[in-house]
Amino acid sequence: PSVLISIFSLFLFYFALEKYFDKKVTTVVNNSYELAKNYVDEIRNKIQSEIVLVAFDTNKSKKFLNDNFDEYKRFLNTQKLIRNVDEIHIINDKKELLFSTLNKNETYTPPVDKALNLVLDDDRPLKIINAFENKSAAIMRLQNFEDRFIYIVKYLDKDMSRYLTESQEAINFYYTVEEKSTGIKISFAIIYIIIVALLLFISISIAIRFSSRFFRSINNLIFASISIGEGNFNSKVPEIKTDKDLELLNKNFNLMIDRLKFQQEKLIINERYEAWGSLARKLAHEIKNPLTPIQLTIDRIKNKYLDQISKEDQNNFSDNLKIINNQIKQIEKLVNEFSDFARMPKPVFKKNNIIDIIITNVKLMNEIDLSIKIDFNYNKPIILLNSDKEQISRVFLNLIKNSIESIIEKSQKIPNLDKKITIELLEENNHIFINVKDNGVGFINLNNNIKDIVNPYFTTKKNGTGLGLSIVNKIINDHNGTIGFKAINEGALVKIKFLKND
Repeated sequence: PSVLISIFSLFLFYFALEKYFDKKVTTVVNNSYELAKNYVDEIRNKIQSEIVLVAFDTNKSKKFLNDNFDEYKRFLNTQKLIRNVDEIHIINDKKELLFSTLNKNETYTPPVDKALNLVLDDDRPLKIINAFENKSAAIMRLQNFEDRFIYIVKYLDKDMSRYLTESQEAINFYYTVEEKSTGIKISFAIIYIIIVALLLFISISIAIRFSSRFFRSINNLIFASISIGEGNFNSKVPEIKTDKDLELLNKNFNLMIDRLKFQQEKLIINERYEAWGSLARKLAHEIKNPLTPIQLTIDRIKNKYLDQISKEDQNNFSDNLKIINNQIKQIEKLVNEFSDFARMPKPVFKKNNIIDIIITNVKLMNEIDLSIKIDFNYNKPIILLNSDKEQISRVFLNLIKNSIESIIEKSQKIPNLDKKITIELLEENNHIFINVKDNGVGFINLNNNIKDIVNPYFTTKKNGTGLGLSIVNKIINDHNGTIGFKAINEGALVKIKFLKND
């Protein structure tokens, strides 16, 4: 088959080469050159007629101009615009420039000596051909001026000049190839036979290589399956460039591993939260029981002994009781946090507009500190998420509250701080992205342990319980989402991503 294809290709090349030297092709090649040449000739003829008009106006304006440099400059520039030329000069018989439209930074190119000599005693205009590259010029003696000449220049289109040169070269090359067509056919036949032999060798090599890559892809799938069966969800099939079906299989296999890994991590997180919830329930129960008798005992002590103590010690006695009361309230707050964490209900999913939920929380939290500016931007008028409205609202309430507290803490050190929180909501490709950015204190000393921030009872606040972001993380996890934290130059950035489930 390869020999038959080679013979067919040789005949095909022969007929193609004969077609290349067809009369129609020759006519097109010649016409393209003539077209470019006619354009250049037209420009040169036009400039010859324009110089007559410029010379006429100049001769007529002799008294008005009166060798005034500024008047000449204005007059020549006007003529330049009217006649659509690029340069107009008035020179003497020594080619010295007297008046010109050129600016100071432009260079004057005098006419060739032969052209000037031809118009010394002749009132007719003279075209200057092939004297300058990409330029056409003309010169003419001014009748009303002694030994003065008008000299104008028109720039040719650089592309057209290049086309003219290239067309001439193409014609020369075309006829050269036509003369050597027989030798070209023989040379091509030899080269083609060599190329066919090389292609045959390369095709065999590629076939061997492809088959080895095919079996290697199958082996990779087998080894990855064994590794996953052993519980290693970090295994991936290398995405080798091979058959499209195999590439798709490898890609889908890796996606399946990612989903399994995500589900496993989600299961581990849920089990961890259940364990922490059980512990929180027990702690809340054990701590809350003695709080009421302690509070009652303190009230009894205050009522019974306050009047029996000297006036000097009464203030000290009251202050100590207040301290105990404050600590009891702090413990009650902690117990309530434990209870909230332990009693997290299962989400009831409904279609909710996330935009409305965020706006409600922004308005609510704005009342804490009116000096803090909260910007909320979104890319669609309605962004729906299958979610539990109360739980999602709790997420944004907690995040905005954390940002406000962080900014307030920073503003105590920097009084003129531009307090700002930016919330961005985007819906793209079946995903919802939410970014909450502030210029507060950020995640202090958490560069290496920033992931620990969502662990229960982990906190950087003086009076924090370490449960707020844990609850946020659990809610987002229950809504098939992820949350990430990033320390930025002037604060903190929280990134949330939800997968839309219709």
